[in-house]
Amino acid sequence: MPRSAPNVATKRRHKKLLKAAKGYFGRKKNVFQLAKMAVDRARQFAYRDRRDRKGQFRRLWIVRINAGARLCGVSYSRFMAGLVKANIQMDRKVLADLALNDFATFQKIAEIVKAA
Repeated sequence: MPRSAPNVATKRRHKKLLKAAKGYFGRKKNVFQLAKMAVDRARQFAYRDRRDRKGQFRRLWIVRINAGARLCGVSYSRFMAGLVKANIQMDRKVLADLALNDFATFQKIAEIVKAA
């Protein structure tokens, strides 16, 4: 049986990585060693930032709920505490959407929260 040289697999692996580095600045786009480091770093940032995005959305929702709650005369912390007391189970995403797009419904929820 003839000997199998790794050249084809290496070439395929290098091409795959250089394709991932397409659009990078300078030698990072066409020199394998630099491209490998750049792609590894980019993938680390992508992994971290996919998780960070969830926190950014939560912060945005809190800002929107706080703005809506203050228009109704109650602070964010008292609003959220009132939701628990009134046994209203709505997550921040839905509350933020109501505060932004359906303020009348949000005001009704705020009235229930104030009474609780």
